[in-house]
Amino acid sequence: MTPAARLSAAIELIDTIETQRIPAAKALQQWGAAHRFAGSGDRAAIAGLVWDVLRRYMSSAFLMDAQTARARLIGMLHLERRMGVASIRALCDGSRFAPAPLTAAEQTALATRSLRDAPAPVAGDYPEWLDPHLTHVFGDDRVAETAAMARRAPLDLRVNTLKSGRDRLCQTLAHLGARPTPWSENGLRIDLAADARNPGIQAEEDFIKGEVEVQDEGSQLAALFSMAEPGELVADLCAGAGGKTLALAAMMEGQGRLIATDRDKRQLAPIHERLARAGVHNAEIRSPKGGQDALADINGKADLVVVDAPCTGTGTWRRNPDAKWRIRPGALEIRLRDQFEVLERAAASVKPGGRITYITCSVLKEENSEQVAAFVARHPDFAVVSPEETAKALSDQAEAFARTAKRFDEGWLMTPLRTGTDGFFVSIIKKNQK
Repeated sequence: MTPAARLSAAIELIDTIETQRIPAAKALQQWGAAHRFAGSGDRAAIAGLVWDVLRRYMSSAFLMDAQTARARLIGMLHLERRMGVASIRALCDGSRFAPAPLTAAEQTALATRSLRDAPAPVAGDYPEWLDPHLTHVFGDDRVAETAAMARRAPLDLRVNTLKSGRDRLCQTLAHLGARPTPWSENGLRIDLAADARNPGIQAEEDFIKGEVEVQDEGSQLAALFSMAEPGELVADLCAGAGGKTLALAAMMEGQGRLIATDRDKRQLAPIHERLARAGVHNAEIRSPKGGQDALADINGKADLVVVDAPCTGTGTWRRNPDAKWRIRPGALEIRLRDQFEVLERAAASVKPGGRITYITCSVLKEENSEQVAAFVARHPDFAVVSPEETAKALSDQAEAFARTAKRFDEGWLMTPLRTGTDGFFVSIIKKNQK
């Protein structure tokens, strides 16, 4: 397919997503099945266009002063991919399979309009109902923060220290442009241009051998802040596919006991293969059965309980731009209840002197600092570890991180703008010794 034909396909897909109100991933899958002639490169390029339109969904329409799929794609090319009028005109020339030529109004919009006077939800590309919540956490910085959340994320990797080291993998993955991440001592980053294809990391020998895993640096830091140590009894209460479980296992150096569970056993499906590939032998996977407590036998015994809490996922918008437009106001209330429940379960498992690591991939204050403050108010036998003490897990990077991340009394908030990571909140809550 020509570049112009890819644009036409992306416009068709955006229109399908809008009119049929289906998830972008499903629309892309259906399009691929119906267009077998499209090669893998074509499908990847078209998917990239669609995801970028969703990242710039509000701002691109504002720029073009139109709400159509075509307007959003043209606006995105200008805003996200930095294409000028002449370059866009060359693609939209009306030739076979190409979009129709730019109208006079479209050319004028590209040449004269900007986001300078756009409302905050438009300039930051987020749903209007979230504006009070984002103002609550970021204030006047919310546009800059959310605009950074609308840009494409790099591909971050975590070196599995049970099998390898970062220096070696920097060399073996040099052909992908891998370089050390700024904060995590075990992280690698592959920067991706706006129109670049995702590298096939799963086909790399280092990945197949379990020496490296895909994991955002913010998620890596969340695990590091837990200070899991060899020989401890550690429970990963919301393990999901096992990303943080694997990081915890590496920190424990194969010593101690690591229990991974999740209330949705379907989420645990990939964890078994991932643990085997990573060479983890001290992890036990517990699937929930009925209403039984999967951690009942370790109540009051755990050194560390990691709570990667269910949340609105506002911190992951760079990687899942479709999610921001599908989230509804009622979702926040549901997640707040989920977080309350999982924190109560964690409190029952921790021994005196033990700790809870509370993590969300959300930037909303209600799910983060306010949720932790409410927990310690309910549980006077728990206290928040100071964020400065928590940051010491980063050793030489601790002071620089403290100057960069957003500090709350209850923990650290990482964001794409501040730390170059996805949006993550981390709090360490310690149970008093009796």
